[in-house]
Amino acid sequence: MNYRRLGRSGLQVSELSLGSWVTYHNQVDEGAAMEMMAAAFDAGVNFFDNAEAYAGGKSEEVMGAAIRALKWPRLNYVVSTKFFWGLDREGHATNRKDTLNRKYLSQAIDGSLKRFGLDFIDLVYCHRPDPNTPIEETVWAMSDMITRGKALYWGTSEWSAADIRAAWDIAERHHLHKPAMEQPQYHLFHRKRVEEEYARLYDDIGLGLTTWSPLASGLLTGKYKSGIPADSRGAMKGMGFLQESLADQNKNAAVAELEGVAAELGCSVSQLAIAWVAKNPRVSTVITGASKLSQLQSNLGAVDVMPKLTPEVMAKIDAISAPLAM
Repeated sequence: MNYRRLGRSGLQVSELSLGSWVTYHNQVDEGAAMEMMAAAFDAGVNFFDNAEAYAGGKSEEVMGAAIRALKWPRLNYVVSTKFFWGLDREGHATNRKDTLNRKYLSQAIDGSLKRFGLDFIDLVYCHRPDPNTPIEETVWAMSDMITRGKALYWGTSEWSAADIRAAWDIAERHHLHKPAMEQPQYHLFHRKRVEEEYARLYDDIGLGLTTWSPLASGLLTGKYKSGIPADSRGAMKGMGFLQESLADQNKNAAVAELEGVAAELGCSVSQLAIAWVAKNPRVSTVITGASKLSQLQSNLGAVDVMPKLTPEVMAKIDAISAPLAM
């Protein structure tokens, strides 16, 4: 496992990391989470991604319990969470959902710390942009979170380049803690934001990337070529929004072609897809997910595929996938 700086910061994160979206609490209990986190850690993974909204806060609890059981030195791992959607979405939920105002953020961090059982969280993200709160208010609240020692770095997830730059400029003007990283979706069929929209931000402000969904929610595993299996993520309750993309005939045909490229390299198409994301030098870490140990171990095998992605192989991959990318 190699390590990369998180943007312009001095923090080093493993090039592959482990996330908990969909899986923890829903598919993975504390015992399985501990087993997979231990295996990932032993393989060199030092970054574990989470969010307040994952499984209604239960995902943070599961990960926190696993961390306590594993008894890792706090300096040896990096953990994250994200804020926006909130947990209390019923009744008097004003200022507690779909927001990045100071009131919500100041209490959200305390809730996450309690669920994790930690004194501080390494990385905190604004999970989505909030058009109803001035960016300046959000920047001050996130910066204060760091000043108070409750977080070490803050960033954004799925923000536009213009909003990220606006936040950075506000922080620069007021001598506040600046956003250090963005967490965008990035895979073979979803490229333009990372490769085009954010292009100037890497050098201009030193933006780091902790990318998610390298397998396009499972599409790039090849499991959806014949439909949506009953035991797959696409069939889970609440995941209906993924089904149209997972059933896309053109993309599934491209996946079948990519399997041929992967076979030539002696790897799976999943490993090929993860390695392709990690090959981008702008990516600080690729967040992978797994619902069982064998899946995690297979994903981590992408590390050995990266050196095989020569310019010629990359050109083959692009010829198949780029025409379908957005």
